[in-house]
Amino acid sequence: MSIRPFERARSLEALATEEFDLVVVGGGITGAGVVLDAASRGMRAALVEAGDFAEGTSSKSSKLVHGGLRYLQQGEINLVYQALRERRRLLRNAPHLVEVIPFLIPMLGRGGVFPAKIARVLGAAMWGYDITGGWRIGKLHKRLDHDEAMSYMPTLPADRLVSAYLYYDATADDARLVLTVLRTAALHHGAVIANRTPVVGMTNNSSGHIDGVTVRPQGPGTDEEFTIRTRAVVNAAGVWSDDIRAQDEGVNPGSIRPAKGIHISVPWEKVRNQVAVVVPVPGDRRSVFVVPHDGLTYIGTTDTDYDGPIDDPQCTPEDVEYLLSAINASITGELTRADVTGTWAGLRPLVAAGGDGRTADLSRMHRVSRSESGLVTITGGKLTTYREMAADTVDTVVESVHSTDVGFAGWPSSRTARLQLVGAAGHDTVLAARSAFPEVPVHTAEHLAKRYGGEARALMAMIQRDPTLAETLVPGLDYVEAEVLFAARYEMANSVCDVLSRRTRARIFGRDDSLDAARRTAELMAAELGWDDDRVEEEVEQYRMLVLEERAAAGLPETHLPTTVGAVASRG
Repeated sequence: MSIRPFERARSLEALATEEFDLVVVGGGITGAGVVLDAASRGMRAALVEAGDFAEGTSSKSSKLVHGGLRYLQQGEINLVYQALRERRRLLRNAPHLVEVIPFLIPMLGRGGVFPAKIARVLGAAMWGYDITGGWRIGKLHKRLDHDEAMSYMPTLPADRLVSAYLYYDATADDARLVLTVLRTAALHHGAVIANRTPVVGMTNNSSGHIDGVTVRPQGPGTDEEFTIRTRAVVNAAGVWSDDIRAQDEGVNPGSIRPAKGIHISVPWEKVRNQVAVVVPVPGDRRSVFVVPHDGLTYIGTTDTDYDGPIDDPQCTPEDVEYLLSAINASITGELTRADVTGTWAGLRPLVAAGGDGRTADLSRMHRVSRSESGLVTITGGKLTTYREMAADTVDTVVESVHSTDVGFAGWPSSRTARLQLVGAAGHDTVLAARSAFPEVPVHTAEHLAKRYGGEARALMAMIQRDPTLAETLVPGLDYVEAEVLFAARYEMANSVCDVLSRRTRARIFGRDDSLDAARRTAELMAAELGWDDDRVEEEVEQYRMLVLEERAAAGLPETHLPTTVGAVASRG
């Protein structure tokens, strides 16, 4: 199949020479949603990202598309309703990326007894979740007895397990979702998008309203700054949004209260959870998710105040201990630091509410604001609700700009509620088409279909022409070498880190094994992007330093994936 390249050089040329209706600052899920919403309405829209797409919070979430039971318990019924409605839309618009999975809530007691009051509260929450919108995917919760619960997770402490609840939510690769939204905006709706293009200033017209965004693209031959002409600007920079506002207002408003969340990945056989599980944290009022993923299990998240550098938050030994303590309190075996195959740390861009309360108790509702000069800022929110956040933001842009520019009118309302993302078309026929690509192994075709949907045919065609591209990139994980070429050619990947950290998730699931794959990744990219030997060595060394720093910050030993890693199916 034919796919148009996602080319940064062409994007930079368009940004420098054309005029836009809207420029979005920030290439995480929020900014991606905004540029797609605007472009699909017919606006000439652009997006610039200072680093790589989804490099911040949007690649470091719990990878869940869900309403959030704890938000219901905190009384945020509107947020849960909104999220569950958006979950249903994502399942329809991106069926190749979003998957319904069961979640188990074990009820652990002493002497076969679970506190009756807590059981009633939990049961009410389950019904509340279904009524609020859980039913939208056609599945309701159910109560399980002791033996049924044990069959889903045989490492649960049998002597303390009383019963359990089973309910349903969904999961998605967050970074791939961001990239897919961006490529939909660019390939289907004409948006102009560029990574590694930080904003360094803004310009204003004679009335004081923003009419330009000055950027300084990074990379060989692209260090010259220029100004993008635009009628409106949206600040969707997440935890960096106050920095962008400071360029407009002259002072950092301090509106964001970052909250750090970390996750760890461990071998699945140490936990043996057939489904996702919600386990309590001893001595805390929180729970963490324990999610199976292709032969591994990941555990998270923490939720703590953070006042360190926001560009590269690190997992600490204390973070790891917090999660290991949580899981070890709910299984019969014991996980240690030597079992941790990967970590990731991200910052939630929560809206500061004043006071010294826990970040876990802050609202996840989003907020849209506008400055006197016209900068529209979107803050807060969560991965699941990105589409509705984007629609609200573009509505605000249309209303606010029309008040000063009567020509900025007539745009239709949001069109994204039923807009399918790239790869959704033909996602269910990929395996049937494998007969045209006999060099592609069945398990590889299944893997590609889950990650690329209908576009998997392009990768299968690469493998058909060169069967060596079906070789596994990182031993123990399902990623293949064709994905490196696809990332460099069609997904604006510019570094080994882009490929191993975000285009694939090798770094977060198999940290040390991904390091072993860095050179082969660089060699594949070199052939595609024209790198010389010096650039290859530089890329390998940069990635090595990232991995070593990450491992040292968390106080972890070198850990490799077990040879038994393989796909583990969730039970429905």
